[in-house]
Amino acid sequence: MKSIWESTAELPSFPKIQKDYDTDVLIIGGGLCGILCAYELQKRGINYMLAEADKICKKTTANTTAKISSLHGVIYSKLIKDFGREKALLYYQANEEAIREYEMLCKDIDCDFKKTSAYAFTQNNKERILKEYSAMCDLGIDVTLEHSLNIPVDTLCGIRLDNQAEFNPLKLISVISRDLNIYESSRVSELIGTVAIVNGHIINAKRIIVATHFPFLNKHGLYFLKMYQHRSYAIAIKTAIKIDGIYIDDTEEGLSLRSYGEYVIIVGQGHRTGKGSLGWKGLEDIARKYFPGNKVVYRWATQDCMTLDGVPYIGEYSKGTDNLYVATGFNKWGITSSMIASKLLCDLLTGKENKYKELFNPSRSILKRQLAVNLWESLVGFFTFNKKRCPHLGCKLKWNKQEHTWDCPCHGSRFSKGGHLLDGPANKDLNN
Repeated sequence: MKSIWESTAELPSFPKIQKDYDTDVLIIGGGLCGILCAYELQKRGINYMLAEADKICKKTTANTTAKISSLHGVIYSKLIKDFGREKALLYYQANEEAIREYEMLCKDIDCDFKKTSAYAFTQNNKERILKEYSAMCDLGIDVTLEHSLNIPVDTLCGIRLDNQAEFNPLKLISVISRDLNIYESSRVSELIGTVAIVNGHIINAKRIIVATHFPFLNKHGLYFLKMYQHRSYAIAIKTAIKIDGIYIDDTEEGLSLRSYGEYVIIVGQGHRTGKGSLGWKGLEDIARKYFPGNKVVYRWATQDCMTLDGVPYIGEYSKGTDNLYVATGFNKWGITSSMIASKLLCDLLTGKENKYKELFNPSRSILKRQLAVNLWESLVGFFTFNKKRCPHLGCKLKWNKQEHTWDCPCHGSRFSKGGHLLDGPANKDLNN
């Protein structure tokens, strides 16, 4: 069940950690965010090493829709309400800077980078789009209200934002990762301050970046309460119909469309991990309705960390941890968020001022409605009887009929039928 990106790019392999090391910075996690952090540190001449538990970019990065965009559904009206106009504008500016960084990075790399327009549309709630359009205009963002969109899906209206982009992320990573100081098959089993135990060896680091998708340290930062995980499904169909631009609807299920070569990528049927949806069947129904004569060639699934307020957590891991940093909670927009994180974290590590520091501060207020939902799901999961329980914090596991896996509805860990760990924050297999 490979994604379209895995079938079009080959990533280099790296050795495993087999001895003790001393380093200025240890990056834990080899997804796009960790790779970009390593790339940025190397550019700045800072001694570092990256430890990846499996293979680089095998999970979330391999399963992205690969949209490089500042148009994240209908978020700006919410940001203005929750953070105020100034920070909402900072959010937009941070993502726009990330797009420009990708354009420069991809300039001489064959990774199918293409400037395009992004669209946020609705099928049944015109008022929501009008409210978002008004909010973006209030921020001074140059957007266009579209009453007719050039896609075969039923729509009422949408917002268009130009000068966005799309690419093949694994083609980019296959090039920029080659000369980085990366170690694979090197899971951090224990972290004591800034000393990491990896494959039975000791890594003495001055500072550590945790870029593991979902942070694995429970006693600091309250990330198990501040986030939940959301699972979505994807298919790539071979069709004569082309999609010009990148599209996302305004629902939690998140219907997403874009073309890649002779394929149209359809993503959606999203749900909290451990819950349920129609999954690939629902997407195939959409494909049959709007793209007649199609052939499903690829299918895959992806998982995203969702924060309490829709803004990523990037910065110091917690108020009680020194020299420990984190990048997580990218809310389905990990491409631009990873680039933002690489710049912001490297600035923090080198003492350079960064105007986005407070916006993404992981220690900001957690008094949001989503906190109560997360607490309830954790309590239900913990006190519901089930022999299959997650080794992370003991919540019950639920069988995923779509993917034949055991999934945790509390924090999103996933395991194969045989109990092998597929997704964290758990860091070990099930005890069968």
